[in-house]
Amino acid sequence: MTFDPGQLGQSKADLAETLRSMRRRAGRTQVWLAQRCNMSQTKLSNIETGRITPSLVDVELILRSLNASPALVAEVAALARLANTEWQGKRASWRRGLEKRQAELAGLEAEATTLRYFLPAMVTGLLATPEYIRASLGHSPVDISRTVAKKLERQAVLYDNTKRFTFLLTEQAARWAVVPRAAMAVQIDRLISISHLPNVHIGVIPLGAAVGRGPMNTFTVYDRRLVTVETFTGRIVFQDARDITEHLEVFDLYARHALFGTEVRDLLGEWAVACRS
Repeated sequence: MTFDPGQLGQSKADLAETLRSMRRRAGRTQVWLAQRCNMSQTKLSNIETGRITPSLVDVELILRSLNASPALVAEVAALARLANTEWQGKRASWRRGLEKRQAELAGLEAEATTLRYFLPAMVTGLLATPEYIRASLGHSPVDISRTVAKKLERQAVLYDNTKRFTFLLTEQAARWAVVPRAAMAVQIDRLISISHLPNVHIGVIPLGAAVGRGPMNTFTVYDRRLVTVETFTGRIVFQDARDITEHLEVFDLYARHALFGTEVRDLLGEWAVACRS
């Protein structure tokens, strides 16, 4: 099944209809199927009416209980994976207002305990100075001052010691000149400062590190619950366990090639000095 952002909303309704039709064709009641899948009838009813989106595990249990053919299992599993994926277009975010997007991100950050950020190109808002944030929004048709304020408000979450943050940056992300050199020095100083927080780990993958897998996209993993992947035109939200696991594996691969602690602070300090020279 190919990825088409326009299919994502419809796929949830299609999955619900497919599972409901399969049960009826098999001549089984919701009570029977729910018992076989070790789930409540209420949950199964909500799945069949599209009120909730089932996980792949739920779908596999249902398909196995209904003795679905291998071909049908593959087709419905692909539909389930698509149903667990969401496309959020950038233009739609602009229409709603980026302040609302900041509120959504703050909600995700509030709910999560372990947050992992892979940053191959730029510094993320949680780590950014006001000048850096303002410059990064220059291309966006939004109220920049309000959005900057919301991004800065979100940074308070870094001081919540019940949460654990890991930020992985490439050297390019840390040094990309979003602002003039003097301001970049201040931005790099901020990375050094935040790296001293006990619950925040900042790693940098220096140029020259032999990493076999290319840094394709910015992504964030919230616990093991969901992943957001950034593109030029929007973001994709994955809730499928397999997609989350794969992003965690990629994150761990990059982390093994990153410098942390004193090593990364020394390196960042050199770059800050170079910006000031």
